[in-house]
Amino acid sequence: MAETPREQGHETLSNLLQETRRFPPPADLAAAANVKPGDLEAAADDRLAFWEEQARRLHWDRPWDSVLNWNPPFAEWFGGGRLNAAVNCVDRHVDAGRGDRVAFHWEGEPGDTRTITYAQLKDMVCQASNALLELGVAKGDRVAVYMPMIPETVVAMLACARIGAVHMVVFGGFSVEALGTRLDDSEAKVVITADGGYRRGKASGLKAAVDDAVRDRPAVEHVLVVRRTGQDVEWTEGRDVWWHDIVDRQSTDHSAEAHDAEHPLYIMYTSGTTAKPKGILHTTGGYLTQVSYTHWAVFDLKADTDVFWTAADIGWVTGHSYIVYGPLSNGATSVMYEGTPDTPHQGRFWEIVEKYKVTIAYMAPTAIRTFMKWGADIPARFDLSSLRVLGSVGEPINPEAYMWYRTNIGGDRTPVVDTWWQTETGAIMVSPLPGVSSGKPGAAMRPLPGVVVDVIDDEARSVPNGGGGYIVIREPWPAMLRGIWGDPERYKKTYWSRFEGLYFPGDGAKRDEDGDIWLLGRVDDVMLISGHNISTTEVESALVSHPKVAEAAVVGATDPVTGQAIVSFVILRGEAGEGGDGLVQELRTHVGESLGPIAKPRQILVVPELPKTRSGKIMRRLLRDVAENRTMGDVSTLTDSSVMDVIAAKLPDAKGDE
Repeated sequence: MAETPREQGHETLSNLLQETRRFPPPADLAAAANVKPGDLEAAADDRLAFWEEQARRLHWDRPWDSVLNWNPPFAEWFGGGRLNAAVNCVDRHVDAGRGDRVAFHWEGEPGDTRTITYAQLKDMVCQASNALLELGVAKGDRVAVYMPMIPETVVAMLACARIGAVHMVVFGGFSVEALGTRLDDSEAKVVITADGGYRRGKASGLKAAVDDAVRDRPAVEHVLVVRRTGQDVEWTEGRDVWWHDIVDRQSTDHSAEAHDAEHPLYIMYTSGTTAKPKGILHTTGGYLTQVSYTHWAVFDLKADTDVFWTAADIGWVTGHSYIVYGPLSNGATSVMYEGTPDTPHQGRFWEIVEKYKVTIAYMAPTAIRTFMKWGADIPARFDLSSLRVLGSVGEPINPEAYMWYRTNIGGDRTPVVDTWWQTETGAIMVSPLPGVSSGKPGAAMRPLPGVVVDVIDDEARSVPNGGGGYIVIREPWPAMLRGIWGDPERYKKTYWSRFEGLYFPGDGAKRDEDGDIWLLGRVDDVMLISGHNISTTEVESALVSHPKVAEAAVVGATDPVTGQAIVSFVILRGEAGEGGDGLVQELRTHVGESLGPIAKPRQILVVPELPKTRSGKIMRRLLRDVAENRTMGDVSTLTDSSVMDVIAAKLPDAKGDE
């Protein structure tokens, strides 16, 4: 990233976007909220005592000797304590007499459903644990999970946690090569998969990809296969085992061993700047403490009455923390959906909310903007009155997407909690609290109790209100990554080398005049325009605030006059028509009026779709390649790589300054 110009002082990012709308908590929600205003002060007064209090929400077989041993950048939380994550997620609720409570309402894409109680889930997890032991899986072994969104995926993860094996979930949309590199790095002993899953009305194969990935990897001893779609699969005798053949005949009794608080729970791979993905390691006690607390606090969970739905895939950290470990540790009833939001119709999400009377919904801004594009008339057909809290996750939410979500999904009455966190943090770090915070469209607001986050400049000094810079975490937190699997030096270099003693996740941020935090995306996505560092997020937000724009992506491209120039790619709302030169100039003017003339895009392209990964992230790197006429990089993780050809063909005709 370019050095900050001297004339900007210590501001790293220009603070352009202004937001004046405020939404105080509903009075009844605030009165009964799980977290009250005083809780933040109490946590700040004694952070470690606060986390001890949250750890006591769990069942420990042996209490800890010390809360935190901190040898930067390596942390040990609740040292000497012993617990079992699966027992905390399942057994203890059954033992407390809540075995009849629904753990999951599962909805398959074709319309098949399953309702699984905590007692049933406990039996399934015990059977799967016994099956893994029969297959030779021992404590500490790695087990890869390459599955669709079906209940057995949750069962597989919990069975691993129960016996002390380390699960490594790979998103079911990833390629053979992506799966293979993760098998190599983790040295997985067993792969759990399915014959296939349903996506957009079709059965997609998974077992075939596993066959290709393990063909030259003899370290994989067994492939355990769930029958989901019934499609034909190749079979390797002695290696491949049907789930129904080995799991269903097992005893429902399994005596769970308590594991050390720092025993590895899972590895999750995230992309790095090099070709080799990073295996982010999370351990048991601290991770479970923080995901359990944040799920209860951020969503104001009332486990006796709420129906919670994280509309994400278990293959991402959102699924680990807020489909599996957070909700189950709190004894919540959750919805789990296998498919896509437009199958068999564009109202499927809202149909599910109506059917199960969902009270808390958590989804990505990219999904929300897709719903905006489809039109507000679609959710208007369904009864969404059960909803009381809405959440967003995955990237900063544009103020207008926030408003659309609050108005059209939340009936203009529900708090929206815009959460900031990462695979590496394990749990939510910055978020409004629905009973405490006055919601501000687009702002992540304040760090949660017990979390110490700051916005700093290039010299690691806290920026004043109204200033921009980098978001950092100043103190260790319980759910923090414990390193990169097998590579401690890369861990230090990646996260702890930019600012001494501070965890730097790579994101830009600003602190507004009220002291609230706004995330501005990756610092890689900051543009240096005529000596001003401008965030792509703010320009995208300005574009989306135009009534004809549903979604926007912005990149910086080399410019002989300004150093970099802003190139924008926009998707129009359904009612906006095809666009044209007049609309392009209208949008440029709109951005100039919103953010100032310096933020006007040089070019605006109206496109039918944006390049997105299967988790919904926009691949701005590919858009930069197109904008600078470079050969495009790897497109293997895109949902639809053909969209790049369409965008590349449009670029020469894009309009800029006249």
